[in-house]
Amino acid sequence: MWLCGGTPNVGLANTCGFGSMPDFGIPAVMTADGPAGLRIRPECGVCTTALPCATLVACTWDPEAAYEGGALGGLEVKENNIGVWLTPAVNIHRNPLCGRNFEYYSEDPLLAGKIGAGTVKGIQSARVAATVKHFALNNKETNRLDSDSRATERAIREIYLRPFEIIAKESDPWCFMSSYNIINGRRASENKELLTDILRGEWGYEGLVMSDWWGHGEHCVELAAGNDIKMPVGYLESLEMGVKEGIICRDDLLRTAKRLMNMILKLD
Repeated sequence: MWLCGGTPNVGLANTCGFGSMPDFGIPAVMTADGPAGLRIRPECGVCTTALPCATLVACTWDPEAAYEGGALGGLEVKENNIGVWLTPAVNIHRNPLCGRNFEYYSEDPLLAGKIGAGTVKGIQSARVAATVKHFALNNKETNRLDSDSRATERAIREIYLRPFEIIAKESDPWCFMSSYNIINGRRASENKELLTDILRGEWGYEGLVMSDWWGHGEHCVELAAGNDIKMPVGYLESLEMGVKEGIICRDDLLRTAKRLMNMILKLD
């Protein structure tokens, strides 16, 4: 159960990490935020490169340019002993007033997907993990943790999921991050149709899925839906309750542990 939640910061990290069970030979793998360059604790006094924001990268219409930026960022992530970079963010520019648009590529799903795939390939060329986020329909900032994104299945699949699908199929990202928001009445991090049926079943994704930080989902329900890791910490009491009530079982816990270990083994 311990592996199903985030672990405290080590070194330069300020967004927690995974694993950290030295008695079992499992290292502490730290995360760091992005997307316009590696973000670590400012008090550490370590300078990192300020990369172009995602919207500017998309303006190049050039996946190779995105690859080069991702590769540069990936090397700095690795240099600072970080294993998982929490980028790229690929949600759609649905409204120009969204305060997070600078983190996202475009209002066009094909462009966002192709540029995002280039970025992921670049990051992971350094043998550190990219994290595709925020899955899915996280297209507003106001009441971001509890807003309900209402859309038809056609709009969801053709517009909002399309960039994630392109990236999942073309660049094999090692991590996905589920979003805070609710989608048509069901929280994204607790949505089995989204995280298991579509992401894994239809798109063939085999990597790790983590929650966004301090989300309002119930840990055991998230795990049952296919959200492997609760970030930045897990809630053992929720997992224990889930086992007792039959919401999750030992196989669900083993599935998460296997996905986490597979991701860690890819890191250099």
